[in-house]
Amino acid sequence: MAENIPQRYELRLHVHPQTLAEVRRAVGARLRLWGRGELITAAGMCVTELLSNVHKHTASPECVLTLENLRYGIYAAVSDTESALPVAKEPDFLSESGRGMFLLSKTAHEWGTDLTPTGKTVWFTLHAEAVEP
Repeated sequence: MAENIPQRYELRLHVHPQTLAEVRRAVGARLRLWGRGELITAAGMCVTELLSNVHKHTASPECVLTLENLRYGIYAAVSDTESALPVAKEPDFLSESGRGMFLLSKTAHEWGTDLTPTGKTVWFTLHAEAVEP
């Protein structure tokens, strides 16, 4: 890890489907800066799912995306103003939606939710392959 590069990145967002590609690029750029290029695809998919849920399931599109570079990989979280928690359920693979949290649960090493005074935070971790547990 480069010592001079901040190991935490925070982005305040107004989520809209057209902004998702831009956010994925920003996440990819940050992970490349941290030397975590092998996690870009998985992180992009997981972050996109969390942001899509903000767009689809909350009253306000305002949220905060946080990324942290850890010794073993990355931590990512999306905080929004809704207290309803997401559920990873076995998806109907013929349906056009409803698979996102299931895919996140199968991609991330860990994931969870935390209620906050202003809503909730949904988070996940991805481990780098080169780091032994």
